[in-house]
Amino acid sequence: MTYSIPSSLLRKTTAAAALMLLAKLSWALDPFTIQDIRVEGLQRVEPGTIFASMPLHVGEDYNDEKGSAAIRALFALGLFKDVRLEANGTVLVVVVEERPTIANVDFLGTKEFDKDAMKKAMRDVGLTEGRPYDKALTDRAEQELKRQYINKSLYAAEVVTTVTPIERNRVNLTFTVTEGDAAKIKEIHISGNKDFKESTLTDLFDQDTGGWLSWYTKSDRYSSSKFNADLETLKSYYLSRGYLEFRIDSTEVSISPDKERISINLQIHEGPKYVVSGIKLEGNYLEREDEFKSLISIKPGEPYNADRVTETTKRFTDHFGSFGYAFSRVEAVPEIDRENNRVDLVLKAEPSRRAYVRRVNVAGNNRTRDEVVRREIRQYEASWYDSDKIKLSRDRVDRLGFFNDVSVDTQEVPGAPDQVDVTMTVQEKPTGSLQLGAGYSSAEKVSLTFGIKQENVFGSGNYLGIDVNTSKYHRTLVVSTTDPYFTPDGISRTYDMYYRTDRPYDEQGGNYQIVTTGASVRFGIPFSELDTVYVGGGLENTRIKLGTNMPAAYLDYATRYGDTSLNFPLTLGWSRDSRDSALAPNSGRLQKLSSEWSLFGDARYLKGNYQIQQYLPLNKRYTIALNGEAGWGKGMGGRVFPVFKNYFSGGLGSVRGFEQNTLGPRDVTGATLGGAKKVTLNAEFIGPMPGTGNDRTFRWFAFVDAGNVWGDEQDLKLNEMRASAGIGLSWISPLGPLRLAYAQPVRKFTGDKIQKLQFQIGTSF
Repeated sequence: MTYSIPSSLLRKTTAAAALMLLAKLSWALDPFTIQDIRVEGLQRVEPGTIFASMPLHVGEDYNDEKGSAAIRALFALGLFKDVRLEANGTVLVVVVEERPTIANVDFLGTKEFDKDAMKKAMRDVGLTEGRPYDKALTDRAEQELKRQYINKSLYAAEVVTTVTPIERNRVNLTFTVTEGDAAKIKEIHISGNKDFKESTLTDLFDQDTGGWLSWYTKSDRYSSSKFNADLETLKSYYLSRGYLEFRIDSTEVSISPDKERISINLQIHEGPKYVVSGIKLEGNYLEREDEFKSLISIKPGEPYNADRVTETTKRFTDHFGSFGYAFSRVEAVPEIDRENNRVDLVLKAEPSRRAYVRRVNVAGNNRTRDEVVRREIRQYEASWYDSDKIKLSRDRVDRLGFFNDVSVDTQEVPGAPDQVDVTMTVQEKPTGSLQLGAGYSSAEKVSLTFGIKQENVFGSGNYLGIDVNTSKYHRTLVVSTTDPYFTPDGISRTYDMYYRTDRPYDEQGGNYQIVTTGASVRFGIPFSELDTVYVGGGLENTRIKLGTNMPAAYLDYATRYGDTSLNFPLTLGWSRDSRDSALAPNSGRLQKLSSEWSLFGDARYLKGNYQIQQYLPLNKRYTIALNGEAGWGKGMGGRVFPVFKNYFSGGLGSVRGFEQNTLGPRDVTGATLGGAKKVTLNAEFIGPMPGTGNDRTFRWFAFVDAGNVWGDEQDLKLNEMRASAGIGLSWISPLGPLRLAYAQPVRKFTGDKIQKLQFQIGTSF
């Protein structure tokens, strides 16, 4: 029988033998008293490094044990590939041969990974310019590179490392990669299923056999981590529908000889469907059984649902935590009646011991200041552990919008069974944005909007934004800054400065303008963890610049009240946001109420606006989104409502399919005037793009919009509302969020201006 020795074991054995041989050479020296130590063979290493590392000094007696220890210490530095000791009379001579240093690390043939990122990864493990060359380290780097390609489903990838010696005992390292084609999933088969179709089950997976968008989603590339997640999704699907004894008997993943095709076969056992017959509580419930019973989401008579069982046990654990019991244990034990396909659930609870928080730690905030995170934390140190406050703290930090992920871990304090440390770990994301928007119409041609925003300036948590609109009819420059913790109690302060030039749409080319310059300050006062009330005031100057083809409404206002109005508007508002995401929400609600009141100055008016958005998840993939907005304005002190405060509707953000801001009352010249009353209604059905699996970054939507504006003296009539329907795409692209909509008006009136195609795009940095 022939045995082969692994190369790694052979290298280790050779290294050990070399050390033994070198140690043996040192033993060949007769003991003597060291009068001097001389080092030979150094090129870049300083002699002081040798002297500081060796356990031998002038005046000491040399012996075998000290010689062996000196050689081991010098080899441990990793700077030398050969070390030996010699004696020249009473002088100890240390002869070394330095390892070559790395002059350059390069990658050839890499397309799947960014070259700069790969160089950084090599730098982190010690393979970078100026560091000693270590073949073992290079071999490990090569194997890790291959593993990363396998994770990308590039099983045929080959990596060859080339070491090129150059002058001054240096080497160039080159990793040459032949990536090959990615192995793609060609078949997914599930056997053993009886109550559900195979197509129904495979549609649950994030990985699939590919579609027309697989070039973007890469959903047909096999990944072991994604495959395991898909198996958990399949298991959860059955367990949430009463199949208590469901199991996956076998999984087989095979790859073709050319390493380009992957087949997946699953063998499952569904088992019978069970119905919950009863629920019992056992254990110590702190004499609060009724409180815990109210938290049960499982109902007798319904199919067994593992998701609801997990939800109930979590509610129990959290409720125990609100009383300080950080180590409570809640277990749901099923008592199965297989003859009748029924199950009793026994919820056993043990609160264990009460604990208080010794220390609250924050980790992962490399850019964001520690205080920005800590001021959102509601669990205090040296107080009783409270799971409700910890969850609230996590949600508040997440709602800052500075982090991709926020997680909380609780660790027991060694030697203190009644204490815990709480660590909040955050994963930072880019908080700056560069927003671009574009629209096209026959009247305005191409209009562009530009905005640059930084929500976390220098990691301080403050906001700074600049918005520019180059529209032919509505040009804007706005500078805004917010300090969310102007006071330690969490009252925010916002400064706004703006300059706007507006004129209604007019195809006759008039040169009149409305120029508004202003500044304001606004304070946000948190009245609860979800509710914030805003109060503020400002100074605003509006000038109606007379010109040709000016609408009569503007000319009449300028004649009655003057062409310049100096106002001191006061603002009052309220907001509540419970959406699960700002970019791609699937559930939750957003409400905003704002008002503007001007009692002093040249213009006297009251203006209010209310908006509500509701997101209803139909399942993991599909969502219904509803939006409603109403605005109302009224002149005060016997004056009419200022024409330059009118609402506008039409286009993006209101009723798609109509040109931007063209709905509502018109002048005799056909120019749009806007109005003092506004209603907008939107409904969207949102789903993933075909071929993208469950990817939420690329989705399609179908929508219906309705809305209009009415003048100050007009009655609000719903039968005058315009309406449209259409389809669109929403893509959180590498450049940022993009939204494209094509709308067809379904209710329009004579004179309405149509704009069927509109889009908007933003990018992050």
